[in-house]
Amino acid sequence: MELRQLRYFVTVVEEAGFTRAAERLHLAQPGLSAQIRQMERELGQPLLDRSGRTVRPTEVGAAVLPYARAALAAVDGVRQAVQEYTGLLRGRVAIGLVPGALTHPFDLAGLLAGFHRAHPGVEVTLTEDRSDGMLSAVRDGALDLAVAGVADRTAPPGLAWEVFVDVPLVVAAVPEHPLMAAHPDGDAVSPAALEGHRLIGLPRGTGMRTVLERLCAGAGFRPQVVFEAATPDALARLAARGLGVAVLPGPDPRPGLRALPLADPCARARAALVWQSNGPLCPAARELLGRLREELRAGT
Repeated sequence: MELRQLRYFVTVVEEAGFTRAAERLHLAQPGLSAQIRQMERELGQPLLDRSGRTVRPTEVGAAVLPYARAALAAVDGVRQAVQEYTGLLRGRVAIGLVPGALTHPFDLAGLLAGFHRAHPGVEVTLTEDRSDGMLSAVRDGALDLAVAGVADRTAPPGLAWEVFVDVPLVVAAVPEHPLMAAHPDGDAVSPAALEGHRLIGLPRGTGMRTVLERLCAGAGFRPQVVFEAATPDALARLAARGLGVAVLPGPDPRPGLRALPLADPCARARAALVWQSNGPLCPAARELLGRLREELRAGT
């Protein structure tokens, strides 16, 4: 098995087809296909399912994929480490962001601009996605870093993270909403009190939605989420139109809304800077991670 075959395999998976992969690799498609089949013969198992309109990894291919990416990352790391010691920081850093991360008071865009000026040889790419998808991508090596919503303070195996937002969750609705009327003194709302109410929340796969579903499951019911939106501001706008009860990061209420705390210590909204824990980051990603951690600590 050759290193180039691993790169070909990873590229075909990422492009979901041989034609786009060949274009990206600047190869003829028949030659690319032949190299993949030679790799499959050597391993004794098919790695790619070619039966559909798009090419997907087989069960074996999916198991091989993270190792192939790790091998390629290791080789890139060797090259970049040599460049780092000669004063030439180069490479590529892939970052995932939750929607709205660039509007956070922490100036992520400004930090990336400063990093680019200091290291123009480093290519930085940004992708917006749900938190669960980004956490999987970091674990598999498809992303180097991510700014994601998380449900817990402690990272699961394979990941490391540093929480930089940790605020209580509140429920917010127009003042005349029955839930607000039932709490005229502003006392905390138990998760059980949300049963039967139309809720407005972030999509499944986000940290806040995971926390909401855990709270409701603990109270013995499934939340009735009737509207989903990608950012807390969008949730607040929907609630301000009387469409339901929004679950938002507190503590400040939004215009036109009344907010009440949730009476549960686990009702927290958290955001974290995430990276892979088992395996060295490339020098460029390590440098950017250090800058991000320093700036985030200064802003908390």
